[in-house]
Amino acid sequence: MVSVDAVPERKGAPGGLRRDVGLIGLMWASVGSIIGSGWLYGAQEAVGAAGPAAVLSWVIGAVAIVLLALVHAELGGMFPVAGGTARYPHYAFGGLAGMSFGWFSWLQAATVAPIEVEAMIGYAGHWSWAQGLQRADKTLTTSGLLVAVALMAVFVIVNFLGVRALAHTNSAATWWKIAVPLAAIFVIAAGNFHPGNFTSEGFAPFGAKGVLSAISTSGIIFALLGFEQAIQLAGESRNPRRDLPRATLGSVAIGAVIYVLLQIVFIAALPHSTFAHGWDKLDYPGISGPWAGLATLVGLGWLSVVLYLDAVVSPGGTGLIYTTATSRVSYGLARNGYAPKVFERTDRNGVPWFGLAMSFVTGVVCFLPFPSWQQLVGFITSASVLMYAGAPLAYGVFADRLPHHERPYRLPGGTVVAPLSFVVANLIIYWAGWHTLWRLGVAIVLGYLLLGGYARYAIAKGLPDAPRLDWRAAQWLPVYLLGMGVISWQGGFGGGQGRIALWWDILLVAAFSLVVYYWARATASPAEEIERSIDEIAVTEVPAH
Repeated sequence: MVSVDAVPERKGAPGGLRRDVGLIGLMWASVGSIIGSGWLYGAQEAVGAAGPAAVLSWVIGAVAIVLLALVHAELGGMFPVAGGTARYPHYAFGGLAGMSFGWFSWLQAATVAPIEVEAMIGYAGHWSWAQGLQRADKTLTTSGLLVAVALMAVFVIVNFLGVRALAHTNSAATWWKIAVPLAAIFVIAAGNFHPGNFTSEGFAPFGAKGVLSAISTSGIIFALLGFEQAIQLAGESRNPRRDLPRATLGSVAIGAVIYVLLQIVFIAALPHSTFAHGWDKLDYPGISGPWAGLATLVGLGWLSVVLYLDAVVSPGGTGLIYTTATSRVSYGLARNGYAPKVFERTDRNGVPWFGLAMSFVTGVVCFLPFPSWQQLVGFITSASVLMYAGAPLAYGVFADRLPHHERPYRLPGGTVVAPLSFVVANLIIYWAGWHTLWRLGVAIVLGYLLLGGYARYAIAKGLPDAPRLDWRAAQWLPVYLLGMGVISWQGGFGGGQGRIALWWDILLVAAFSLVVYYWARATASPAEEIERSIDEIAVTEVPAH
């Protein structure tokens, strides 16, 4: 097997990605994705679903994301390749699983930027000139659609300037995005912290079900997503083995602390009259922009101006980096033979130009069928966590098949953390509810038609990059996807039939997840096939130390 240590560093050969991003650029790519529209809406949505116990929802969500990030940190160091989350299952389970998780990854990345644009337009409704951009039901008007398309175009134009310009632009925006939420936390809490708010109308008025459902449906997991952006940019990192684990774990720590503090202060700062009729009926002037409206309500008008400005910068920065991620995931799909080679072509700045153009088209299409930020959150959360679920499965395979492979970061207790993180990922998917998961199922079928159709064409034509669809190594996959769908349908979240009682459903999901985990590990690709895939990326993509 070719040692990746022996491969000379590639500074960006013609037609390839340029390795221009350092530790801060990687970490800020992830932090900039985590601190987006989620902070603008997440606290209000969560308290409406769980009451003050929403704080517990954030803590549970943060623990879940930390578990997934730990697994990704080791894999990112092992395989520092562009679009990594779409490719780990490919190495572990061959073509069919790789194509599937690659589609989940692309679906998640491609739909985040339009959500951020809708958040920008929603907050802009505070100003009279922007009030005609949305209807009362939060759908875009014709003028709103034109503005949304223009904003997507801005994301794409900045990306075409190259990854170095992108990193500098995103780093500047991220400093702002961290500073504003922290300012809101301390300024509002300084004179408006009422501890009695946590108990006056009951700490957990909607019970355990409210706490759990809030994790998936109110924007908690959605807000904490984004740590993987450093992984997606691995192919453009100057020192990925050292920097990827640090960037991944550091970004999660920063995001989790900020979001938990935001939820605590939001609850404590509200006047009692705003939730006297129940947390699910929370209301006050300006609630359509929750934090800016709250600042005005407590007499901090100057802060509300800053927050309305941040409602452009924060979602804009996140949309920018997810536009980048979409093109890198499609680049990875093409490298693995699941998409046409045109997605792999780069311009003189090292930008995958066709993938970037397609991310723009996809974003524009997303504005048409989906009405608002809130209604998209559950769908994106499920697609995201389904993407993340591939990493713990791949981790178990690499631990078993490649025990001596170099690991710049080695996860303590990985043999326990990996299956646990897979269980947690599936619980988050389940808590999103049946109304969300059946729509996700339709999107999955569409992906199989698109990528599967290309794979069949490539195989029939005998193309050199035609994927090897390893059905044996992925025999667990259809059982996994259908099984999660059936459990959700029979469960009690989001329109399910309610035939599986609370707590028993959690036990069932956990047991089912462990069966799938160890089944997948037992039937994965043999070590020699995995090593052959590593040889291929070592020659073309992995830099030396």
